[in-house]
Parts: sequence; structure tokens; C-alpha cells
Amino acid sequence: MAHLIRHKLTNKLTNAAHTVSNKSQAKVSGVFARLGFQAATDEEGLGFAECDDLDYDYRQGMQMDVLQGEEEGGHMEGEGEGELEGDSHYQRDGTGRRPSSLKTGGSLEEEKPKITSWEAGWNVTNAIQGMFVLGLPYAILHGGYLGLFLIIFAAVVCCYTGKILIACLYEDNEDGIKVRVRDSYVDIANACCAPRFPALGGHVVNVAQIIELVMTCILYVVVSGNLMYNSFPGFPVSQKAWSVVATVALLPCAFLKNLKAVSKFSLLCTVAHIVINVLVIAYCLSRARDWAWDKVKFYIDVKKFPISIGIIVFSYTSQIFLPSLEGNMQKPNEFHCMMEWTHIAACVLKGLFALVAYLTWADATKEVITDNLPSTIRAVVNIFLVAKALLSYPLPFFAAVEVLEKSLFQDGGRAIFPDCYSPSGQLKSWGLGLRIGLVVFTLLMAVFVPHFALLMGLTGSLTGAGLCFLLPSLFHLKLQWRNLLWHHVFFDVAIFVIGGICAISGFIHSIEGLIEAFRYNIQD
Repeated sequence: MAHLIRHKLTNKLTNAAHTVSNKSQAKVSGVFARLGFQAATDEEGLGFAECDDLDYDYRQGMQMDVLQGEEEGGHMEGEGEGELEGDSHYQRDGTGRRPSSLKTGGSLEEEKPKITSWEAGWNVTNAIQGMFVLGLPYAILHGGYLGLFLIIFAAVVCCYTGKILIACLYEDNEDGIKVRVRDSYVDIANACCAPRFPALGGHVVNVAQIIELVMTCILYVVVSGNLMYNSFPGFPVSQKAWSVVATVALLPCAFLKNLKAVSKFSLLCTVAHIVINVLVIAYCLSRARDWAWDKVKFYIDVKKFPISIGIIVFSYTSQIFLPSLEGNMQKPNEFHCMMEWTHIAACVLKGLFALVAYLTWADATKEVITDNLPSTIRAVVNIFLVAKALLSYPLPFFAAVEVLEKSLFQDGGRAIFPDCYSPSGQLKSWGLGLRIGLVVFTLLMAVFVPHFALLMGLTGSLTGAGLCFLLPSLFHLKLQWRNLLWHHVFFDVAIFVIGGICAISGFIHSIEGLIEAFRYNIQD
């Protein structure tokens, strides 16, 4: 009995000390939040407090279970199981929900099909090894060996910023366990701007994401029309008409429901990409005797090279997809490995493709490298490229639709417009009409601005650098400041500065190039 009383007193004292410690930590965290070092929201703080209390109660219940014997142990075991079930929501399961969301909508989230690490890798590969590799030889034309260096540098930086962006979704609880407290890029941005401007960051990121995704879709339509027009020059069909034909084939994208179906398209894209690379590189190797090694120099075209920077950066943009992909992975702990092998493969293939293609055509290199191929081979390669473009379209389109629906039509009842889904989960007719309208909008933009390389450079400089370089490094410094080592801070600051310089110069020169193209009616 004395032993039992002593343990009860010890537990009470421990509980009181734990409460005082929690209050002290809350005050310190509040001070840091007001100073801007750790912008934690009230909802996140509540989630951590609940997690810590549940964990503490469970441990105390197990201790009392041992002390009080079988009769009281049954009662305490029941409580322990209940607390353990609640605590399991906070584990790193990749569901991508905050604690408050789990209480109301956890069952809905579990119904969504999860993707494997390979499927996530195919999606990332499709994003960073897409159609935009066709513009890389053009970047070498204006940058020489520096362009090759940038292809490698951009791969390393984008892989790093992708990892730190996902790191911003997590926080450490009291036991040092990583807990996913944020869902998306927007949540990260809002956490950085809290508490004074809790929604400002989300609005900025939403606008940037929509511009990036819609411009990507537009580029797929532009390149499809360009490729078909150059493949069959004898046909009485203009490039704009070919773009309309491509858009008709893309209308079924409006019916996409989840990321699982998009992953299948990404797998087919990778197969088409391999076939294209093999055909183009095989032709270039057949002309290896005539390669112009003397044309590749350590020089840059001051006017054109900033556009090339935008092209290279844009070819690696995948950060906007990463929070959704990581949250939908069956094993989120494999995310870092997936990012590394996808970016290593992209760096090697892009560098070889760009160098070999440039050595083959040198100063005659065109914005879309397949336009340099002989007409017989060009038609075959371009058909595969058009298929790849059409299969690549669903991923950015689906992501753009998700962003628009969450920000304008859902947002927990705070959206501007009513929900476009019925209570049963079916898409309403006007919601489907909005999706079709988005497909048509990409067509109209492709028809009126049919300049592939300039659009690519503009988008890469405007939103690509911001979403891939500037914002991830800034958010990492803001949210993870207390956990960073000096070299992490150095990397983040260096990436932010270099990314800012590249973004400004690339944007200015891309705008100048578009103005010149319209003024003198220059065609791609």
C-alpha cells in the first residue's frame, strides 16, 4: 500500500510539472512566433498540445495498469487503447491532414487511392523530363558550357528545394517525432505570414501556382500545334488549326477524378520520352563525324542567355506537385530517395540530349530541336512528341483544377463560389463546364501567343524561379529556423539571392523578346 501511495504522489507531482512545462513552452513559442522565427498557427499549437496530452495520458495509464493489478488494469487499458487510437492520427502516415481535419474528414481522406513511390517518381519524371527538354539545345546555343553547368546546378537546387519544401509540412512534437501539420504549398505560405496576414501567403502562392500550371498546359498545346504543322507541311492546315485538333483530344481531361488515373498517363509519357530520346540521339550519333565541338565555348549571349536560364529552370519545375504527391504516397518516408533518383536521371539525360543535339546542328539549332530533323525522321519523332504532349497535359491540368476548386469553390465554406460537388461527391454540371472552359482557355492562349521558347523562358523566370527557388528557401528559413545548421542557412540564402537575380533578368529579356516577336511578326 505504501508503494502504491508513493507512486500516486509521484504521478501527481510529475503531472503538475508537466503542466507547468507545457505552459512555459507555450509562452516561449508565442514569443518566437511574434518575433517571426517560428510562425506557428493556433490550430497547429492546439494539435501539438493534444498530441502531447494524449501521449502523456497513455504512458501514465500504462504505469498505473502495472501498479494497480488486473481489476483496475482492465479499466486503464481501455482508456489507454482509446488514447492510442486518437494519437495514431498524428503519426507520419502521409494523409496530409491537420488534427482538426482528421476529426471531421479523416474517413473521406482514407478513401482516396494511395500511390506507390514508383508512381510518384513517374509523376515527377513526367514533370521534369517533359516536352520542355526540346528547348534545352537552344539554351546551349546561347550559353555554351555555362548552359550545361546550369542544367546540373538547376537539378541539384530543385532537388534540394523540393526536400525542404516538404520539410516545411512537418514539425517535431515533444518526443521528436515528425508530425505532418500542413497539407499544401498554400498552408506553408499561410503559416509563414501568420499571425498578422494569415491568408496573404496562400493567395500569392495560389496565383503563382495557377499561372505556372495554366502556362504549362498552354505550352503543351503550343508545341503540339507546332510539331504537327512542321511534320506535315504539305497539308493545308495551319499551326493554329492543329492546336484546335489537339485541344479536342484533350477535352476528356475535364472528367479526371483523382491522381491515380493521372499516374497512368505519366507512365505512358515516360515510355514515349524514351522512344523520342533514342530516335533523336541515334540520328545525332550518326552525324558524330560532323559535330561542331569548336562551337561550344565559355561565352554567353548577354541578351539571350537570361531567357535560356528561364528555359532550364522551367524544365525542372515540380515543386507545386510535391506536397500533393508526398501526401498521397503509401510510404512518405521514401520521398527523399524518390526525389534524388528522379533528378539524377533527369540531369544526366537532359545534359546528354542538349549537348549532343547542339553539337549536331550548332548555330542552326532551333527553338524546338525536332524542327532541325530531316522531314522523314521528323514526322515519326513529332508524332511521338505530340502523343507525349497530350499525355503530359493531364497532370498540370488536374493540379490547376485542384487549386482553383480548393481556393474558389471549397475552402471549408469560406470560398467565393458554392461547392462544385454535390453532397454525394458527384461533380455538378456547371463545375464540369468550368473545367471545359479551362481547356478552351489554354487553346485561345496557344493560338494568340504561339512562341514556345519565349513563353517557356517567361514562365520559368516569372513563376518557376519563385516557386522552385525563392519561396521554398524563404519558407524553410522562416518555419525551420530553430532546427537549421549554419550550412542550411547559407544554402537557403544563396539560393534565394541567385534565384532572385535570375528571375528578374529572365523576365525582363523574355518580355523584350515577345515584344520584338509581335512587332516584327517573327514566327517560331
